[in-house]
Amino acid sequence: MGDIDKRNRLSEEPFAYHIMKNGTVTINYRGKHIKTVKDKEADRLIAKIKAAEDNSLEVQLLLAKITGNFKRGNEKLGKNKRK
Repeated sequence: MGDIDKRNRLSEEPFAYHIMKNGTVTINYRGKHIKTVKDKEADRLIAKIKAAEDNSLEVQLLLAKITGNFKRGNEKLGKNKRK
């Protein structure tokens, strides 16, 4: 994982997940809800998480990849839209 996490941000474990009873997975970043994964995509994610359960960095990488590039300027759009 050398080139993937050059600044060691995933070692801080910023992502958390919760598997609901109905099979959906909610993903949080530093306590804020980022994404809800449902249906087949959730099943695949749960299987990958269970396979990598003992390696926390690998789980963090899985969660980072599924959320995508969510911190690239789109946070400000909501603030400007309300004015």
